[in-house]
Amino acid sequence: METRRKALRRLAAAAGAAGLSGCSRLLRPDPEPGVEGLPPNPHAERLPRRQFAQEAWLPTDDAGNAVQPRHRRLLLLRLDAEPSTEAARTVERAMRTLESAYDWRPAGVFHALAWGTSYFERVGALDRAPIEPPQVLSRTDDPDLLAFDAALVLSSDVPSHLTAVDGAMFGSRSTLNGVAVERRLGDVFSVSERRTGFLGEGLPAAHADAEGIPEWGVPDDAPMFMGFFSGRRRTQAGEDRVAIDSEPFADGTTMHVSHLRQRLDAWWEGLADAGRVARMFSPEFSPADVSSFGDDVPFSDRVRDHGREHGVVGHHEKVAQVRRDGEPIVLRRDFNTVDGGRAGVHFVSLQRRLDDFRRTRKAMNGWYVRKEHEGITDRKNNGILEFIRVASRANFYVPPRNRRSFPLY
Repeated sequence: METRRKALRRLAAAAGAAGLSGCSRLLRPDPEPGVEGLPPNPHAERLPRRQFAQEAWLPTDDAGNAVQPRHRRLLLLRLDAEPSTEAARTVERAMRTLESAYDWRPAGVFHALAWGTSYFERVGALDRAPIEPPQVLSRTDDPDLLAFDAALVLSSDVPSHLTAVDGAMFGSRSTLNGVAVERRLGDVFSVSERRTGFLGEGLPAAHADAEGIPEWGVPDDAPMFMGFFSGRRRTQAGEDRVAIDSEPFADGTTMHVSHLRQRLDAWWEGLADAGRVARMFSPEFSPADVSSFGDDVPFSDRVRDHGREHGVVGHHEKVAQVRRDGEPIVLRRDFNTVDGGRAGVHFVSLQRRLDDFRRTRKAMNGWYVRKEHEGITDRKNNGILEFIRVASRANFYVPPRNRRSFPLY
């Protein structure tokens, strides 16, 4: 005998097949819904529910810090099809192809499909979405405030994997690591922007011919253009901390994406080692101190005193002011880039609420320390602000895996 649950599922699938997407979603009783008309995701058991979950699959260094994938690609997307059940099926089948082709680990491909403010406005749900349009957050930057329908976020230790995914999802590639490509994200989206980059020892030095980098380059062992390792475990929010904990967005997160341009010639040629340490961390530290840091940066919480005594304050000691119960509130997935032929950073941050990012950025502005010393201005001697400019900002929502196709539609 057919149970009520099975009958409702059958009716939902039939409604979806007939194009009655609104009715099908009303009929759907399953809290793990997936997409109407498709079987459950066959990869769900071996993949995390959270699209942004990577911690358990990353190797760690001797201090316990996660070692992030070395190569990144961020595809910012425009929706070319009307939202519908059929479009949702296409998106889901394309993402399942990607899941079939590569393992969920750095040697494979980490991936997430995020949805932007343009999409939520298009479906009339921006007022209910967990994100809102980006804002100007400093007095010294005039960034482009961008809106996209979606973004495909990719990372891997193998750069050719990212090229292959791009070609399969938005080009004419017929197979992906031996898996037949039957549906593409390109059937529904087009790519508005491609942002690429890297993170890890040796990679910045290999890209030292970009504009804004001194003629002699950057140190061979530098993991990022500014020379310092930035992913210490206790300076990052955990994945549980940035996950939304209430329905209908539970196990999703918000994502902010900025493009920062860097002045590395001034950073490397205009400062000695001690000056770079003071501006990146705090004037209380020496270069020898920084080389001994393990999984944390032990700040003394004396930003105003340092401004008054040294005429300079550090980037990390400023943003540490917004921790909650001693813990960071933002999880950074940023990486260096030479997009456009110029050195920069694609700053990608995950947080439960976008206000967590805004609070962190406002702390980074350090406006409150300018009155402590005449040598500190909105940019000068104020952390790393003298050496970066924000070119653009955009905001996204990253749903859980089973709700990644057209959320709130």
